[in-house]
Amino acid sequence: MIITSLLDTDLYKFTMMQVVLHQFPGAEVEYRFKCRNAGAAGIGDLAPFVNEIREEIRGLCTLHFQDAELAYLKALRFIKSDFVDFLGIFKLNKKYVSVTALPSGDIDVSIKGPWLHTILFEIPVLAIINEVYFRNTQKQPDVTEGRKRLDTKIGQLQASSLGELKIADYGTRRRFGKAWHEEVLRTLVTRLGSGLSGQFAGTSNVLFAMKLGVTPLGTMAHEYMQACQALGPRLRDSQVFGFESWAKEYRGDLGIALSDVYGMSAFLRDFDLYFCKLFDGARHDSGDPFQWGERMIAHYVDSRVDPRTKTLIFSDALTIPRIIELYRQFRGRCQLAFGIGTNLTNDLGYEPLQIVIKMVRCNGQPVAKLSDTPSKNMCDDEKYLAYLRQVFDIEQPA
Repeated sequence: MIITSLLDTDLYKFTMMQVVLHQFPGAEVEYRFKCRNAGAAGIGDLAPFVNEIREEIRGLCTLHFQDAELAYLKALRFIKSDFVDFLGIFKLNKKYVSVTALPSGDIDVSIKGPWLHTILFEIPVLAIINEVYFRNTQKQPDVTEGRKRLDTKIGQLQASSLGELKIADYGTRRRFGKAWHEEVLRTLVTRLGSGLSGQFAGTSNVLFAMKLGVTPLGTMAHEYMQACQALGPRLRDSQVFGFESWAKEYRGDLGIALSDVYGMSAFLRDFDLYFCKLFDGARHDSGDPFQWGERMIAHYVDSRVDPRTKTLIFSDALTIPRIIELYRQFRGRCQLAFGIGTNLTNDLGYEPLQIVIKMVRCNGQPVAKLSDTPSKNMCDDEKYLAYLRQVFDIEQPA
């Protein structure tokens, strides 16, 4: 079985789930799967493996949290005891997820049900699809090549002028496989060091954070801000509502705001002096990262907030050379953090699957993000997208 622990997921799933339990326990949602590079030179033909994927998901739905796992979560300062009590009786239910093969060779994955009971499906289901695909298409993976590439990355990070540069692992959902993911993390901890003195800041994966004694990292994902389109008082205020609801839950903890649900310009219009002071920083996940960083710093300056006291997190399709470029441009001007995903946990010389599972509906109405990278948008209702652009004054992409 690929997934053997419900902790084998990203921390932000738990931080969002706690908000759902306390503030939106009745919300109903729907998620859909997409492989962005399906059909490209035979990449992403997942239909032959649909039964294997279903079987792994059935196994996932037999899991429950172990006492040691609950104790680990409870020890995190921002996790509340009633949420841990809820997790103590929690199990994923396979009735909320369906996987079907399509004539195109792709698969359709639909997750539909109460948000509280479906939010933990996304990351393990994506990890299952990846591992099933690669163990069938690469029966003897070139681990030697993977180690060589990882060694090159570590060497680049250990350059003498980069001692303060830290990276984090955000690669659970698109990893080559669970065993390779763990090897990569153990190598990074050994070679780069962790904690205050090391260059490895931690991982979004809660299970490996617990096993390796490193920091679990994460705050919010797009689905949280998208759901607020249906849960807030009115659409135009949904971004503000999302940030205020988050602050209500965490009272200053987990203070990184996601900036690209409606594009950077709409984010900056809502991210006023109050939020500049209230939140510790912002995360970049689409569009040009250099332009984004310059705009964020300028926005802080214009808001009379010292950007050197704020953290900018970069997490969009990063490679080590790109991280080094960003570090050199912004070091000393703000606090910096870098979350690297696919290029860290699925770089053995094979084309990775560009797969996502995104929320498309909440309480029966469409929800969407309008990314600074249009190819990242995912919504099946063009009328709603047009309305969203109008409400947030966002230009139609060329």
